[in-house]
Amino acid sequence: MFLRLFREGVIFAFHSVIVNKLRTFLSLFGITIGIFSIISVFTALDWMEKSIRDSISTLGDNVIYVQKFPWSFDPNLAWWDIIKWPPMSENDYEAVVRKSGKAESVCLLISQAEQVKFLKNVASDIPVAAVTIEFQDIRSFEIEKGRYFSPYEADAGKNVAIIGSEIAEKLFEKANPVGKEITIAGFRTMIIGVMKKEGKGGISDSGMDGIVLVPLQYGRSFINMRYRFADTQMMIKAKPGVAVEELSDEVTMILRAARRLQPDEINNFSINKASMLSQGFDAVFVGINIGGWVIGGFSILVGGFGIANIMFVSVRERTNQIGIQKALGAKRFFILQQFLVESVLLSVVGGILGIIMIAIGTTVINYLYELNIHLTLGNAILAVVISGTIGVVAGYAPAYTASKMNPVEAIGFSF
Repeated sequence: MFLRLFREGVIFAFHSVIVNKLRTFLSLFGITIGIFSIISVFTALDWMEKSIRDSISTLGDNVIYVQKFPWSFDPNLAWWDIIKWPPMSENDYEAVVRKSGKAESVCLLISQAEQVKFLKNVASDIPVAAVTIEFQDIRSFEIEKGRYFSPYEADAGKNVAIIGSEIAEKLFEKANPVGKEITIAGFRTMIIGVMKKEGKGGISDSGMDGIVLVPLQYGRSFINMRYRFADTQMMIKAKPGVAVEELSDEVTMILRAARRLQPDEINNFSINKASMLSQGFDAVFVGINIGGWVIGGFSILVGGFGIANIMFVSVRERTNQIGIQKALGAKRFFILQQFLVESVLLSVVGGILGIIMIAIGTTVINYLYELNIHLTLGNAILAVVISGTIGVVAGYAPAYTASKMNPVEAIGFSF
């Protein structure tokens, strides 16, 4: 009996939706915009969070980064004191390589923005990173064409380079860069490898896509290794089974000894870890998600009021029909669920249209900008649940009003 009544209620709702096309369009428009607004915000946030976490994961959970500036705020340190600290040096690198028993790989990296040229094609302010050969053992990346530095090239400081995919596209377009010569800060350099495209997003806009790698010894040709404000860091990977905290403590003792710091002196270097970034972004994304709910909530609220108003109009138009149904024996529950089904149907269809709009929008954005942003299944389900809930909440008052009507008064309403 219940299923039969429910089926009849659904049929009445479908008939009302199809017959009243303008009213249906207005209802759908409001809820569609609301769902589109809130799910668009969540889709963008999901993409940002995934991109940043993927970028952080490339740093490695078992790697520490020793550099001048800390990644997180320390109230006990003043920025004018940090500026006076010396940057990482080759002496620091050699001390850790020689004395550390917990480090599997140690890499020294010095980066500086330079002009890179190939014939008439010029790329300005390109990060050129002079690295020791261990860089490939610590930083996650793939070489699509060519190869990495050989130990001989690294030790001898050969004029060779590995470039990112964006640099390759900018200087060589569709040609194969491997084996060709570019000019870095006026020095002729042979390209031996091209890194595979990582894509945009994350902590930086281009990551490894917009960088040039050269051997550290060759980087001496155009980078001032002793410059106080040089972008210098050591990347140290822990051995299997060694906790990052253990490695951090050991490296701290080695560098304090290498820099001859007294027991009462603070460290004049910073040890950074990927977990520091993850913890910082956790709080940020909690706040952004709350903001997303607030912004999207207003859109949903407007759509809900639209549904409620349209349903009250529908009840008023069908008052005579409601009276006839009640006179023929229709129960209050049948009238109630008839209008609730119509309200939920309008809301859910509007939500589905909003999902379709987002899917089309993300496809267009990915095609134009290669951002790799997608509507997740979770957000799609959330959109349907939200729209269905709005349909129940917005439609309940009109449906309840219709179910309480007196059949005699309702039949006589049209006269």
